[in-house]
Amino acid sequence: MFKKLLLTLLVILLVLQAFRPEKNITGNKENDISSLYPVPENVEQILVKACNDCHSNSTVYPWYAEVQPIAWWLDDHVKDGKKHLNFNEFASYRLAKQYHKLEEVFDEVKGGEMPLESYTVVHRDAKLTDEERTILMDW
Repeated sequence: MFKKLLLTLLVILLVLQAFRPEKNITGNKENDISSLYPVPENVEQILVKACNDCHSNSTVYPWYAEVQPIAWWLDDHVKDGKKHLNFNEFASYRLAKQYHKLEEVFDEVKGGEMPLESYTVVHRDAKLTDEERTILMDW
């Protein structure tokens, strides 16, 4: 009985591998925030390491993003992040929305709410130092 159950679960997992979400790697930067506002190199480095996987069109996927159902969870997480803020689409936002999003970035970074702990647990280098938080807030 246990072997049949295990075999059934294995077959289901194998079948699930055929159903993959589309990757977030368009890299389109036509409406990037840098087209409106200067982004110093030190700020760009922080955004790339701590923000862009969920808030841009250029997610760098870890190896486990190839495994279903983990990939679906990651895809949902990235889509949710981009829904809130996409640095590569920033110039397409209305001016009032741009200002509001920048205020939200400030508040989230200041409060230590971004990047999410669920992200920094796996991507330890994405955890912001106090100095990096200050750099982002000053920007």
